[in-house]
Amino acid sequence: MPGDESKTAKKLPVKRPRAGMPAQDPKQRAHNFNEVALGYQEEVAVGEAERCLQCKNPTCREGCPVEVKISEFVGQVRDRDFRGAYESLKDTNSLPAICGRVCPQETQCEVKCVLGKKGEPVAIGRLERYVADWAMSQGLAKPKRATPNGKKIAIVGSGPAGLTCAGDLAKGGYQVTIFEALHAPGGVLIYGIPEFRLPKAIVAEEIRGLEDLGVEVRCDVVVGRTITVDELFDDGFDALFLGTGAGLPMFMGIPGETLNGVYSANEFLTRTNLMKAYLFPDWDTPIKIGKKVAVIGSGNVAMDSVRCSLRLGADQAMIVYRRSEAEMPARKEELEHAKEEGVVFHTLCSPVGILGNDEGWVTGLECVRMELGEPDASGRRRPIPIKGSEFTLECDTVVMALGTTPNPLVSQTTEGLEVDKHGCLVTRDESGLTTRDLVWAGGDAVTGAATVILAMGAGKKAATAIDSALRGK
Repeated sequence: MPGDESKTAKKLPVKRPRAGMPAQDPKQRAHNFNEVALGYQEEVAVGEAERCLQCKNPTCREGCPVEVKISEFVGQVRDRDFRGAYESLKDTNSLPAICGRVCPQETQCEVKCVLGKKGEPVAIGRLERYVADWAMSQGLAKPKRATPNGKKIAIVGSGPAGLTCAGDLAKGGYQVTIFEALHAPGGVLIYGIPEFRLPKAIVAEEIRGLEDLGVEVRCDVVVGRTITVDELFDDGFDALFLGTGAGLPMFMGIPGETLNGVYSANEFLTRTNLMKAYLFPDWDTPIKIGKKVAVIGSGNVAMDSVRCSLRLGADQAMIVYRRSEAEMPARKEELEHAKEEGVVFHTLCSPVGILGNDEGWVTGLECVRMELGEPDASGRRRPIPIKGSEFTLECDTVVMALGTTPNPLVSQTTEGLEVDKHGCLVTRDESGLTTRDLVWAGGDAVTGAATVILAMGAGKKAATAIDSALRGK
């Protein structure tokens, strides 16, 4: 009705500092895999939501790849309408409890918050986590399934891109089947991100929500080996989405990389997280690390690896990075947590070789010190070796956290799928349509290793395009 204003719109914002996130004590958490961030309590969440300006034209949503109705759900938190806030989140985001924990809101939605121009932005991600956790604690009723439209979609890979695409299509009445190569669904959410950052129970609960919508998940199916893309079409699927991620690890190509005690971060984190090596001997998967662990790299994966090594029993865990701390791509929060837990940072130095003993085990890392020159293609200052600055860093375990590239299995076994020089699937448009008709792709399989939320955004765009294509729009 004209002149009618919502209860949310009438309230004025409250001026107070941004609410901090309670966390485990660093000395305790460095030796356990329990979640570090403890989450907001109700009063804190409501108080933080009261800071929101409820902008007439909110810019925060512009920074969200899955287009969450941010001002709407935050306003509902302020009014203690948590059920409504959850429904607002789920309208566009199939995985809010996950996003609230691992999405880099500080460079996405929060950087667009008007409050951040002169102070601290609203803690959008922490409020998202609070609402999602509240909903899980309430055991809300299963969502109503959409009326089937008779179309079948195959999703290859159960990571964030595949799960998002599956959820959006299921809401549209499609019969969706996810094919996952590993023995548990979740992709990088389950094998790459440690328990102390993203508990596996949270991922499992989000996936159960998709199954309630009618999504079927089939594990231990390696598309390209167990079944091919052509065979999926022969089985009656009308379209495919490839969310196969980027699970092929990169190495430096320096001497000593084949020594015992050298891991790719991919193997190290998979064995630790998905295969639960941290529960050994109560669980069947061991992982051997020494007392001094050196992790090469400085992204979120490197921070996850070095913090895991502390929890697995290392006396000293080190980051070795060829640039300075200012150039580190890891989230600021993860960097701060690593420092609090006692991680040692060796910046402006680069490995040139790995040393070993007669038995073939790592004994040290040969490094050279670096200085920063002019910016390179990444926009960061290029590291340049300093002559005569070589030194040896004592360690007995080395983890290479240098990034990953897509696994070529699907592209090598599917006619018509093109890849670029980096092994990433080539797409024709922003929706992720590949060079093969009725096959879309998104996430790390297209972009190379990136963030969870960007992969989710790609899955969402592909779902919209698949729906349009199959409806003849």
